[in-house]
Order: sequence, then C-alpha cells, then structure tokens
Amino acid sequence: MTSKNTAQTRTRLLLALWNLGGTQQEVNKRQLHDRIVSKKKKVSDYQGILEELQTQGAIAISKKGYSLTSGKGLEVLGEGLRSSDFKFEGTIVGTWAANALVKWISQIDVAVSGADVPVNGKSAIASYEEFKSVALEVYDKLNQNYSLDDLVPIYRIRREIGDRVSREDFNEWLLEIQEKDIFQLIAGEIPDLTADKREDSITIPGAGLRSYAKRLS
Repeated sequence: MTSKNTAQTRTRLLLALWNLGGTQQEVNKRQLHDRIVSKKKKVSDYQGILEELQTQGAIAISKKGYSLTSGKGLEVLGEGLRSSDFKFEGTIVGTWAANALVKWISQIDVAVSGADVPVNGKSAIASYEEFKSVALEVYDKLNQNYSLDDLVPIYRIRREIGDRVSREDFNEWLLEIQEKDIFQLIAGEIPDLTADKREDSITIPGAGLRSYAKRLS
C-alpha cells in the first residue's frame, strides 16, 4: 500500500469510526470492519494502520472494539479530510461515507471541541485503555507521595480521577484491570472508615467490599 493510499485509508477509517459514535462509546470491531473493509481486501490489511493510529494516540483498541480516545483522533481525521490528496477509491462512494461527510461539515466545530471535554482542566476518559493508563499513574503517585507500602485505597484512586470517568465505568474498568492481573483488589479495614469512603471503594458481587489496590505488574 503506497503512502498516499495509506493516508486515504487512515482517513476513511477514522471517518467511519467517528460516524459510528467512536468519540462517545467503543465501536464493535465487526461493525467497523464491515464499514471499511472492501471486497478486494482483508481485515489484516488494515492492522498496520490501526496499530499506527493507536501508537499515535488517535484511537484506543481493546479486545472488543475501537474508540477515538481524545481530540487527537479528530485532529488527525480533520487533517486527512483537508488534504488535497484525499479521495475515495473506486467510482461509487458508499452512502455512509457521503452522509458522514455531510455530518462532519455540519458539526465540525462541535465535533472537534466536544470530543475531548475538559473536566477540571483534564479530558474525560473514554476507554478502558485510557483508564488503565490513568489509574496506574494515579496509583504510583499516591503510593510514592504518601508512602502507602503498595496498598493504595481504592477510594483515593477514585477521588483522584474524579469526574473524568463515571462511577459505573470506574467499577467496570477497575475489575477488568484485576482480571488482567495488573491490580489485585484487597479487602481490609480503612482507618477512619466513613460511609462515603466505603461507597467510593468497590464491592464485588459475591465477594464483598474491596478497599485497597495492589499493583502486580
């Protein structure tokens, strides 16, 4: 694939992901593949571009799907659409692509400014991969600054991240981090335990309250 074709494919991929709502939610892999993979190509032909976009910080990739992680993805998409080299392959443009371009033109200001909504000066967390990175950073900072001996209270991690992530996503993604053996969530008494500290910890169905996180890797 030439560099020009790669740039066009990258832009088409980002446009499809944006049009499928990738700035607000994770897009199922099959859904995106059905949108972008042409009859003459295979999913594997796009793997290098997807990995490049992930490294660039434009998208996040999980086992289930893809998402535009921040304003970076829309920045790359905007640059691609404005490029004089951009064009669709073949003689027929899919209806989805035409509609997506109309939508982009009508919402460009909203799309670019709204994708990376700042919360107290920091962007909202939109994916598991982004949450994992932030959670590990917060864990290390709290552990070092307060000499917590590798047992960081979960309520302090939640409060440090704050409104950048919903309570539901925090709980789901923290449990996913444990499932992948990155954190171990541990029961134990918290000094001066209050109802709000308990609420800001995490309760695992069938297993009970977990108060601390211990980093395993």
